[in-house]
Amino acid sequence: MPILTGVIASSISGHLWAPTGAYESLATATGTGSSGTITFSSIPSTYTHLQLRWIAQSSRATYADDDFNIRFNSDSGSNYAWHNMWGNGAGAFAGASTSQTLIVCRNGAGSTAISTTMGVGVLDILDYTSTNKYKTTRFLGGDDVNGTVAGYGGNAVLASGLWMNSANAISSISITNGSATNWTALTSIALYGIK
Repeated sequence: MPILTGVIASSISGHLWAPTGAYESLATATGTGSSGTITFSSIPSTYTHLQLRWIAQSSRATYADDDFNIRFNSDSGSNYAWHNMWGNGAGAFAGASTSQTLIVCRNGAGSTAISTTMGVGVLDILDYTSTNKYKTTRFLGGDDVNGTVAGYGGNAVLASGLWMNSANAISSISITNGSATNWTALTSIALYGIK
């Protein structure tokens, strides 16, 4: 009879263990082509961190890409800061801003200016239930324009963000794009809880 890590294989049923950093799918939303905002609400407070994963395209008719913007708990005050570093095949760049009304994930979405362009990203929202410190985010993503713009292959982006609210846990996340246009039906955004 085969042996698996000291356990008789024929006796195994279900999971023997669950990793402490396991991801659980909470919700998935898709663009409609008629709205520029996607919101996840009533987020449970039973996880350590949250993660957003996306493939996104805005209906922006100019430029090959668009920004992917985050706001928490419908807070539209100047309570956010962000830092971005990116490269596009022609050079490396950086940007930062404080006292903003949202977190900007620069070049985190594609646009219909080039119909084949999609932006992809992973955004971690750390310690989202904390009520004694500001909430931070970290982002990795970018886009690829498939060589359709001379000298421009796309963007690779690293970024961080801050929501300057220490009193409230994050219970909702609203997602918009930088051009204030609609999310196309190709957009898919998934929310995960991290144990």
